[in-house]
Amino acid sequence: MPQTRSQSQATIRFPKKKLPRTSNKAKNSSDAKRELTNVQAISRSPCVKSLPLSPRKRLGDDNQCNTPHLSTCSPPKLGKKENGPPRSHTPKGRRLVFDNQLTVKSPSKREQARVHENKICSSARKGQEIITNSEQRCPLEKESACVRLFKQEGTCYQQAKLVLNTAVPDRLPAREKEMDVIRNFLREHICGKKAGSLYLSGAPGTGKTACLSRILQDLKKELKSFKTIMLNCMSLRSAQAVFPVIAQEICQEGVSRPAGKDMMRKLENHLTAEKGPMIVLVLDEMDQLDSKGQDVLYTLFEWPWLSNSRLVLIGIANTLDLTDRILPRLQAREKCKPRLLNFPPYTKNQIATILQDRLNQVPKDQILDNAAIQFCARKISAVSGDVRKALDVCRRAIEIVESDVKSQTILKPLSECKSSSESLVPKRVGLSHISQVISEVDGNRMTLIQEGAQDSFPLQQKILVCSLLLLTRRWKTKEVTLGKLYEAYSSVCRKQQVAAVDQSECLSLSELLEARGILELKKNKENRFTKVSLKTEEKEIEHALKDRTLIGNILATGLP
Repeated sequence: MPQTRSQSQATIRFPKKKLPRTSNKAKNSSDAKRELTNVQAISRSPCVKSLPLSPRKRLGDDNQCNTPHLSTCSPPKLGKKENGPPRSHTPKGRRLVFDNQLTVKSPSKREQARVHENKICSSARKGQEIITNSEQRCPLEKESACVRLFKQEGTCYQQAKLVLNTAVPDRLPAREKEMDVIRNFLREHICGKKAGSLYLSGAPGTGKTACLSRILQDLKKELKSFKTIMLNCMSLRSAQAVFPVIAQEICQEGVSRPAGKDMMRKLENHLTAEKGPMIVLVLDEMDQLDSKGQDVLYTLFEWPWLSNSRLVLIGIANTLDLTDRILPRLQAREKCKPRLLNFPPYTKNQIATILQDRLNQVPKDQILDNAAIQFCARKISAVSGDVRKALDVCRRAIEIVESDVKSQTILKPLSECKSSSESLVPKRVGLSHISQVISEVDGNRMTLIQEGAQDSFPLQQKILVCSLLLLTRRWKTKEVTLGKLYEAYSSVCRKQQVAAVDQSECLSLSELLEARGILELKKNKENRFTKVSLKTEEKEIEHALKDRTLIGNILATGLP
């Protein structure tokens, strides 16, 4: 091959001394590796795991013995997990640890064996010291000073609030008798493919909807030959709107036009068809379907008694005598009369049992004192027997205690921290907390009328309360309609020569009084039929209002 390089071009000659030096270095490296292997074989005990021969398969701390032949200024090879900023298991100075990391862990057997092995390797290299990164920063024998981060002791309170919610629970104590009646009724009609109707009545918070929902959830796992339709009648714009909603659920067709004869005929044909599953129709707040002539309620209660009907109708309402007072024609037709089941208000012992059963689901110590539970049960049972109210009171009391605990010091030294075995609950809910919540909710609601709170309780609201008090005394009833209340309010204002508000504003005043806890409203689609009742004792209202000149005059003279 011809030589193309110019003769005058300088030639770079590399020193030939590096070749034997490289080979000698490789030879020395192989000898060192062989010597290390022999030393490891001698020092390896049965309890220490054997390291792989290949250095590339060793990562992290296992790779520390592969670096004796490197120069002191060359950093050791790091695995993937160790790339980046160096980490130390026990950093210098003070550090913050949580409850589950209260103390520095003592060195394990594997770490002790590894340290012993490193010492043997260094002695085999004739005193050459190998100091690892972790040993340089903090020896295993020395514990670092710790500052414990005081975690908020609120886990038990959060769990207690979670079990005290008003959702449908797995167990419903004190309602076993009513649940057996409903369960036997449904099994009899679903399994026997027999139509029927059931009416559940009772005050709010007595477990009507919760018991029925729990039973339907259990029956869905056992029986698959029925379809459930649950509808809250409070969500309907009018009583006639119930039929399009039922048609949409049963026929799976969107119906936007109002209920007509064609749709009613189609619904009846579908309910009386020979093929198809049994249909369980649940109408909650059924008294909202009150209409002129009660055509809607009569039609619904007559559906189960059509020929070959597959409908099981269950109505739920607060009114005890709905079928007797509003639907008298059902009494004439014995077969159309529904089966009645009343849910009485909860007693003191029943409310205490329910609260204790819920709190037993919390794995820690008792959150509420027994005295607090009994006090809450006694107060709620005396007023309404509404278990939802009792759950709300207990949950609010837990929130008060939780707020007190959270307001404590957040950071504490480790020596001052209590051990987890000393107290599982930082602070219990006592009788004073329950009393505080009840006084806020059901206490003296008329204190706003006393001195110092005149601006917060306007004159029009006082006159409206007086008018309701006079109406209940004259008619000897607890509930009056908003239309009758507005008539009495207008006559009182005319007599006292005070300007009266209109009827729409009267509804707003009633809602404000309801928010204060003085009145209770039962809404209706037509505002004038909304039922209004007092939630406070008449003597308490009279005592709070009669010391004012104008209000005292109204109560003394009565309605015109």
